[in-house]
Amino acid sequence: MKDSKPISVAVVEDDERFRRSLARWILSTANLHCSGTYANAEEALTSIPKGQTDVVLMDINLPNISGIDCVRRLKAEHPALQFVMLTVYEDSDLIFKALQAGAHGYLLKRSSPDKIFEAILDVSQGGAPMSSNIARKVVQSFENKGLSFEDQANLTPREEQILGCVVRGLINKEIADELSVSIETIRAHLKSIYEKLHVRSRTEAALKAYPPGGIPRTDRRAVTTPNPGR
Repeated sequence: MKDSKPISVAVVEDDERFRRSLARWILSTANLHCSGTYANAEEALTSIPKGQTDVVLMDINLPNISGIDCVRRLKAEHPALQFVMLTVYEDSDLIFKALQAGAHGYLLKRSSPDKIFEAILDVSQGGAPMSSNIARKVVQSFENKGLSFEDQANLTPREEQILGCVVRGLINKEIADELSVSIETIRAHLKSIYEKLHVRSRTEAALKAYPPGGIPRTDRRAVTTPNPGR
């Protein structure tokens, strides 16, 4: 990201200590800029649209208006905004509600700074980062819902392999490292996957990767031997 414009990041978090900690970290991190910090959804809804913000780190459990409702309102008025939910909750219903509201990433607050940084980069480039344990929650919910996978036959073996990495919660850089290819190659494959599956996001692609009640054909090991949390 050398010589590129810094990614402008806003923080919406009611825990003052954690909010200040995130702000200090963003200000001290190269290629990131803190556009503002907000203690509640009301402040965020009023102030974020007035500034230049690329990515919002959003807490779910905010007073009065929830983080999920805040995302829904901001996304409706400003579709280009990208949201990463940063929360202590691993509840499947909350995960899906956040994704349906317009969030593209979902990380636990205990995630390392490196993981949060990679998530900001990934979501700003069209990705949908999730920590590995959150991805496993999504896997379990997909299986319980008996989701179909009618379009996977159109994918190449390499595309199936990459889709398997996506449902494991890997970001583009991690997929590229695992497969020993460039990030640009991964992005090109993901674009092809989206077109073939008729989806617009990693989450929708992952959703289509599950046959009714079973383990995805993309990577059976993704469920039986999940990556350990970092």
